[in-house]
Amino acid sequence: MNTTPVKLGIVGLGRWAKVLAKAAENSDRLAIVAGYSRTEDKRQAFARETGVSAVPDLKTMLADPQIEGVILTVPNEQHLALAREVAMAKKHVYTEKPIAATLEDGLQIEALQRRYGVTVTVGHSARLMAGIRRIRDAIDAGELGRVAFMEANFSNERALELTPQTWRWYRNRAPGGPLSQLAIHQFDVLHYLGGEIVEASSLASKLSPVGAEVDDQSMTVLKFGDAKIGYVGSCWTSPGIFAVRVFGSKGLMHYEIDFATWDTPHKLHESSTLYIQRGKGGYGSREVLPVPESDMFRIELEMFAASCRSGCANELSARNGNIALAVVNAALRSIERRGQLVAVAEMIAEAERAEGVRHVA
Repeated sequence: MNTTPVKLGIVGLGRWAKVLAKAAENSDRLAIVAGYSRTEDKRQAFARETGVSAVPDLKTMLADPQIEGVILTVPNEQHLALAREVAMAKKHVYTEKPIAATLEDGLQIEALQRRYGVTVTVGHSARLMAGIRRIRDAIDAGELGRVAFMEANFSNERALELTPQTWRWYRNRAPGGPLSQLAIHQFDVLHYLGGEIVEASSLASKLSPVGAEVDDQSMTVLKFGDAKIGYVGSCWTSPGIFAVRVFGSKGLMHYEIDFATWDTPHKLHESSTLYIQRGKGGYGSREVLPVPESDMFRIELEMFAASCRSGCANELSARNGNIALAVVNAALRSIERRGQLVAVAEMIAEAERAEGVRHVA
């Protein structure tokens, strides 16, 4: 068995690339060895800050036989074109969430796996938080009984900071505002915890005083394949929060992190809250549970590295990434229809038909 660290390249050297580079430093399973950005100043600044060697162009990175996979931390609309280049070079693909700017692009990225024999990993890291994993363990062990309801919220103050110079200002680049930028994390988390999401109903509003094009508040109700229901709220005009609560016939569990530690996930356990409330006991009888130390960004990179080495997809798959994006699309369609339920399968089928027409043309 090859136990040497998997060597990776990274494209797009902004803030998030630095977060992932720091996470990679804490792993003995992978090493980011090359970084590329179209801007020379960014390349050199990234190299100075992280110690990752800069390459002058993408072609140089893709020609390196030692590099097994490439991390893409670029704007959403660039995901498909760059993922295709990486896959054509027979290197595995990691792309930040969402998998793509559109579901049609996301399906094409998913298809790269079959076409070029590579894997695609999508950075839906929130499901890897220690508290989320503990809730899933409790569900699987029957501690909560039959789960019938789930609720989640992911909010921050982003809409109060937007200007026309930021891409999130524009409806076509950040559709639904926090719906596509924050709630999508929780759609993936609830998919992980609750199984198949079949329908979504959503409402949205625009309340920020800055005047951006995008909505900045959203509430989405989800219906699951086994008839349970869930709720995801996302506000772009409040202090940051990430919280998940799961209700079952035997008990409920609540998990919440200090959003200020999002970029330093190895510290999440220091200020997060996880408790279980059993039976008919009230709030005062809840059992506070310890949250082990973990690092969701290091873990997702190690999953990617394992896929690079084995050639097998991991749970942060292109399919799961496309499901999360399809739920976003269903919620956006529901907003257009004044809150009507919209089938997630309808969104996927619509995107598949659009792709079929495109290929025929």
